Amino acid sequence: MSPRFALPSLALTASVIALAGCVPNAATAEAGAIAVTATDAGCTLSAATAPAGTIVFTITNDGSSSTEFYLLGSDGSSIVSEVENISPGLTRDLTVQVSAGDYYTSCRESDSASATPEAFAVTETDSTVAADSERQALLDQAAVTYKAYVQQEVAALVDATDEFVAAYTSGDDDTARSLYAPARSHWEAIEPVAESFGDLDPSMDLREADLAEGEQWTGWHAMEKDLWAPAGYTPLTADERQALADRLVSDTAELSDRVNADDFTFEAFQIGNGAKELLDEVATGKITGEEEIWSGTDLWDFRANLDGAYEAFIVLKPAADLTGSDLSAQIEDRYTALDNELAKYGSLDDGFVTYSALTSDQVLELSRLVEALSESMSQLTAAAVA
Repeated sequence: MSPRFALPSLALTASVIALAGCVPNAATAEAGAIAVTATDAGCTLSAATAPAGTIVFTITNDGSSSTEFYLLGSDGSSIVSEVENISPGLTRDLTVQVSAGDYYTSCRESDSASATPEAFAVTETDSTVAADSERQALLDQAAVTYKAYVQQEVAALVDATDEFVAAYTSGDDDTARSLYAPARSHWEAIEPVAESFGDLDPSMDLREADLAEGEQWTGWHAMEKDLWAPAGYTPLTADERQALADRLVSDTAELSDRVNADDFTFEAFQIGNGAKELLDEVATGKITGEEEIWSGTDLWDFRANLDGAYEAFIVLKPAADLTGSDLSAQIEDRYTALDNELAKYGSLDDGFVTYSALTSDQVLELSRLVEALSESMSQLTAAAVA
């Protein structure tokens, strides 16, 4: 989970907490191109409206800290898509395909920025564009295949969670510790989808550092701390353990219900943007050792995030190759390089070394390879839906 926020993007039924507002100008974007300038006070859009279809938000961060940008639904909270980890001085694109309607935009630059999303209108267009039937068929198949992958991972998560909590509530801490990271890998592989249900993500995956004052802490990381207790920690009672376990099992069952609902669907751009999000999760949490601070199992999460991103690439590759195969070849090469480097430290089947066992040079090399793959993956959505 990213620091401070749950960052949903794939499922259109998402909800999210208030974010810093973006201030649009009065203009209408030409051909769906929107320039977004971010500063420490918030962000400004070059236009308040755009025609229906493909819209590309080009976000330039002129602030002093990393930022995120969101396109929200008509309720001002559900997230259509987002882009995160935009460092100062960098520019990132967010490509979406949306129908006419009322939307909102939002970004986060600093903790002191305004928390009001700004209205953004997508208008009907008189022009008609001939449908690329071959591309659309490939994108439709990608959505079906990826949905099945998500459902498969959630089914595995349900079973693994049941096994983990059985050990945890019985007091078999050694077994619970051995099951913790493998179970979480099914969550991490589909993290953007899981996070899209904003009410579930904080309940299941909130880190202690991200707790708001007075907020109840539940989920995986509360149990992690109890299993890998730091100095001065007061262990939870049997009843407290049971309450945490019951909540996690209930939330996981709810996640399963939602991803298996008849109306749970994907758009191709959401799958592509989700792949980039998974690599951002690696860059901002796993490679820094901030996700699993007590267990040190960050490399299990790293592996699962990488696997999920690659699955998204595989389902979109046929459509992306219609635009040109060079990008796919580059993604394959960079994925292989990162895959080989990560394999030096273990596997999901055999386990990984703990994060503390990595040297600074090893972390730096992994970071470099993640950054390279992330740069290529950021172009996937545009190539697939072009």
